[in-house]
Amino acid sequence: MPVDLTTAERRMWDAYRRGETCDLRLGPAERGEPDTAAEPSDGAAGALPQPRAGGGEPEARGARPADGDADPGRTVRAEVVALLLLDGPPSEPGRVAALKLTGALVTGLLNLSGGHVQPYVELRECHFDHQLLLPACHFTTVRMVRCEVPRIEAARLNSEGDLHLPQCTVPGGIRLTDAHIGTDLVLNQLTVGQSRSGHSIAADGLTVAQDVEAELLESTGEISLRSARIGGRLSLRGSALHNPYGRYALNAARITVEHTLYLSSGWFSGYLGGGTPPAGVHTQRFTSEGGIRLDDGRFGNAVIADKAHFRLTGTQQLSLRRVQTPELRLVLDEPPSGRISLAGARVGNLTDRPSSWPGRGGIDLAGFSYESLSSPSPVPLDQRIAWLADATPEYNPEPYETLAQVLRHGGEDSQAREVLLAKQRRRRETLPLAGMMWGWLQDVTVGYGYRPGRAALWMAVLWAAGTLYFGLGHPPEPVDDHAWPHWNPALFALDLLLPVVDLGQSHAWRLGGAAQWVAAAMTMVGWVLASTVVTGASRLLRRG
Repeated sequence: MPVDLTTAERRMWDAYRRGETCDLRLGPAERGEPDTAAEPSDGAAGALPQPRAGGGEPEARGARPADGDADPGRTVRAEVVALLLLDGPPSEPGRVAALKLTGALVTGLLNLSGGHVQPYVELRECHFDHQLLLPACHFTTVRMVRCEVPRIEAARLNSEGDLHLPQCTVPGGIRLTDAHIGTDLVLNQLTVGQSRSGHSIAADGLTVAQDVEAELLESTGEISLRSARIGGRLSLRGSALHNPYGRYALNAARITVEHTLYLSSGWFSGYLGGGTPPAGVHTQRFTSEGGIRLDDGRFGNAVIADKAHFRLTGTQQLSLRRVQTPELRLVLDEPPSGRISLAGARVGNLTDRPSSWPGRGGIDLAGFSYESLSSPSPVPLDQRIAWLADATPEYNPEPYETLAQVLRHGGEDSQAREVLLAKQRRRRETLPLAGMMWGWLQDVTVGYGYRPGRAALWMAVLWAAGTLYFGLGHPPEPVDDHAWPHWNPALFALDLLLPVVDLGQSHAWRLGGAAQWVAAAMTMVGWVLASTVVTGASRLLRRG
């Protein structure tokens, strides 16, 4: 043991060898010990803390002391902490050495860069007056609970076990670039500010073997998780991300999450939140004041954005370009104030509701594919079609064909035809005047072929009109003077309307004048209507 240790440092040193917790919030009287502490070494000012009347908890439990009021009974030097962690004394017989420190005021720069820390580390309610340097440091497990640290530099950190930072306050941001966490990364109820680069948590290339729990977290700045790999779930339940003047509040392009990404509500339970809240418990929605970028992400189970608020400004987006996931659940009470992009995304099941989507021009569905569609409550087809119209201010047939295919696979063949009919109507808006007129005629008469019943009705009307027209006039002259069928206006009109089929009437009589033009018109219209009916019947047969 170094000879210049303060009383607090001696207590920490002895507790380390025994693997016990050193609670520096308690004075000698509160621990039931005589006050025989030595005078503090140079650099520690003031007297040992006095116990409160009644022997209760000390004041400002775990809080930072007022400026100019350093507490020698709680102050330990960073160099002594580093000495314990990097080259500490052996444990007492039958004990396992560990640094378990509560309520300490750590002065100076704690620099463990490139070090190999063997003992278990647990810090609770500790305050650091300088940033914490852990680049390329190797740990077993580190737990910091309700600690205050100006900044944490931990690029390429390697932890065989957990890294816990719940309820900590880090105003200068955290850097975990290319870090490797052997089990879980816990950031629940963490309050983190932004660095000079604008990042609150810079963790590009982060690898976590199991879960990342960042529930009820409050972040000011950009959380960057580009190319991160997470073996379990990434939970941001109930978190509040603030970066209204930057581009992204969460930048997780090319992230891989083996289970589920949660952007939903969380609830308070100790320092852990999330999960399924019990009845009556206080919940907090996920909010993002800034863009969310998940481009090229891979999610093994689902992406869930439920009970969340996205407040986007300017060019900020909820971007899920080229995302791949078995399920995307986008169930919002109000749409994001910015744009949603699903361009090129591939989703198994899409669960949504109409209130989840922004208005016209606020959705990008180009190249978006999904295999099934569901909603917490039934969605009328006209709202689905309006969703496609909002997603295609400039005509694009692909979103219509994708929705029609999904509806057809779900057995909704009639709704699929309605979607394809809406596609043709949108296409008609892009055609020149002649094409628009012809498209309008197709729509009115046969519904672009997607309403065969209307074609059959038109054929019946034309048959009746033709029968009446030819029946009121004089019978035409026969083509052959020796053999001809009996004149029948109904069969003659039907023979004109039915292509391919020959009833022996249309070629047996010689027409002239207006009757000849009426017969020609009925023949052309009959080809169009009959082909529409046959097409509709073939669709039903293919479905069967």
